[in-house]
Amino acid sequence: MDHSKHARLSDIEITERNLKGSTVYGANDEKVGSVAHMHGVGKTARVVIDVGGFLGFGAKSVAVAASELDIMRDEGGTVHAVTAWTKDQLKDMPEHTDT
Repeated sequence: MDHSKHARLSDIEITERNLKGSTVYGANDEKVGSVAHMHGVGKTARVVIDVGGFLGFGAKSVAVAASELDIMRDEGGTVHAVTAWTKDQLKDMPEHTDT
């Protein structure tokens, strides 16, 4: 997928409402996870990504700063994020828990 023509979301558009369920792509456009939820709004928010698993089972949740993702909307309006991390690198991060 060529992300160069996709519109980047502004800081005020980086919300859970816009990102929840969106796909996160890594190297070579590999799907590395999906956005489970967020803590905060904008580039200072923490984005919780579910990595691995199948149909929501067995996934590991990790939290990353929104500023470390390139968050955009494609030509059809679908929001997604791109990261330099691989699926394995995300899986190696500490598990996020909402406690």
